[in-house]
Amino acid sequence: MGNVRPRPALSQSQEDYVKALYQLGGSVGTTELSERMGVSAPSAAQMLVRLCDLGLVSHDRYRAAALTPAGEAVALEMIRHHRLLEMYLAQALGYSWDEVHEEAERLEHVISERMEQRIFDALGRPRLDPHGDPIPGPAGELRPAPGRPLHECPAGVVLTVVRVSDRDPGVLREIARLGLVLGAKVEVLRVSRYEGPISIRVGNRRRQVALGVARAVFLN
Repeated sequence: MGNVRPRPALSQSQEDYVKALYQLGGSVGTTELSERMGVSAPSAAQMLVRLCDLGLVSHDRYRAAALTPAGEAVALEMIRHHRLLEMYLAQALGYSWDEVHEEAERLEHVISERMEQRIFDALGRPRLDPHGDPIPGPAGELRPAPGRPLHECPAGVVLTVVRVSDRDPGVLREIARLGLVLGAKVEVLRVSRYEGPISIRVGNRRRQVALGVARAVFLN
């Protein structure tokens, strides 16, 4: 078993903020962060002050916030927990891909580093979660997320589904209904210029994909 990393003594809320800052990327304004977290701007600002005191965020009231190297390490650890848990729930416990995200959101805060390592080994050291997102390595290394969204793919090409967004369970169910599972071959037939549905062929079936769904499907 690899080295067990010490885990910072943070609250669940603090971990959620750090992960949100990482996912938003770069320098993040207080308003953008508050909208992501579903809280008021003053509440987000107060949390940023606390995270700054902990050395996880660089921030002042006049500029956007950004994670420090220590903050980024915490965020990647939480993402690793989350994506390994999603894989475990799907493979070992039979959860569908639209169910695993919310369960993993709860569990990612409470598993130990020892359990994380046991899950990683038991699953055969996976590199991707059930939605095709890369799982950070034990040292926090993270490969770029693969694919480009369906709505940006040109007509007349055949591509493979390599990743789907896990943020909306309803969208995931629609993606599954359309047959846009990981590994599916997709022929792009027509892309709308006016934000209408995108026409594709999956296998021998022609499908119309709403723009909101197309934005959540990534292909190579």
